[in-house]
Amino acid sequence: MKKEFKIVVLAKQVPDTRNVGKDAMTPEGTVNRAALPAIFNPEDLNALEAALRIKDKYPGSTVTVLSMGPHRAAEVIRDAMFRGADGGVLLTDRKFAGADTLATSYALSCAARKLAPDMIIAGRQAIDGDTAQVGSQVAEKLGWPQVTYAEEILDLDEKGMTIKRRLENGIEVVQSPLPLVVTVNGSAADCRPQNARRIMKYKYALIPTEAAAEPASLAAEMTAKHDYLRIAEWGADAVDPDPSQLGLEGSPTKVKKIENVVFQLKESKCLQCTDDEINTLIVELLETHTLG
Repeated sequence: MKKEFKIVVLAKQVPDTRNVGKDAMTPEGTVNRAALPAIFNPEDLNALEAALRIKDKYPGSTVTVLSMGPHRAAEVIRDAMFRGADGGVLLTDRKFAGADTLATSYALSCAARKLAPDMIIAGRQAIDGDTAQVGSQVAEKLGWPQVTYAEEILDLDEKGMTIKRRLENGIEVVQSPLPLVVTVNGSAADCRPQNARRIMKYKYALIPTEAAAEPASLAAEMTAKHDYLRIAEWGADAVDPDPSQLGLEGSPTKVKKIENVVFQLKESKCLQCTDDEINTLIVELLETHTLG
C-alpha cells in the first residue's frame, strides 16, 4: 500500500456575491475583482478538507494549493496553510486576465503537469460563475479520469480511490484509478478552522511580489530566511503554455450584458398572529400563484 500521496487542491479567491454593487463588472463584461470583497470559494474549502483528511491518514502526504488570480489571491493560499496545507502556487500574470472556464482550466492543467500530483481535488463550482466546469475541464485536458459530486473519500491506495457521490436522487459509490481529478460538493465535510500554531508559523508567508513591495518589512525578512514561508509565484512562461489559449484570446465565452437587479419593497401587510389571518394570507398567495 502506498503510504504517501501528492495532492493538489484547486482553490479560488472569489468576490463575495452577497455584496455586489454597481461597479461589480467592467465594461468588457468581466468581474471587477478590485471593487468587491474577496473570500475563499466555499466548496474549495470542502475540497481542502478532503485533501487534509488524506494527509492525516497517510503521514508524509503533501497538500499543495494551486490558485490562479491577481497577487492578492495569495491570501487564499495562506488561509489554506493556516488550516493544514503544506504550501501553494499562485498563477498570476496579465496574460491570464479575462479568462473564461476554458482558458482557466488550460492554465491550471499546464501548472498541474508541472506539479505532477497523484490527484487533484477541487470544489464542484465557484460562486462567482456557478458553471462547475473548471475541474472537469482540467481532467479532460490532462487526460485523467474524474469523479464529480464527491461527498466523501471512502478508501484510497496506490491502485485507486473509492468515493461516495451525492447525487440529486441518491448516493452512488464509485472507484477510479490514480491519477484522477475529484470535484467535491458543498455537502461534504466542512473545512477545519485555522490553527493558531499554524497561523503563528505561516503568518509571514509571501509570494515574491509581496516581499518585493515591502522589502524592509518583517514578513519580507522572514520569508528571505525561511524556505517554508515562500509561496511560489508562477507567470505564464513558467508553465510553458500555448499563448493563444490564455486570457481573453483563449476565451470563447463572452458576456453580452450585465444587469444589476435590486429588489424593492412595493407594499407590505401586517398580520396578527391568528389562525384566521394566516389562512387568509395563504389563500391570497395561492390565488396569485406566489405559492403552488
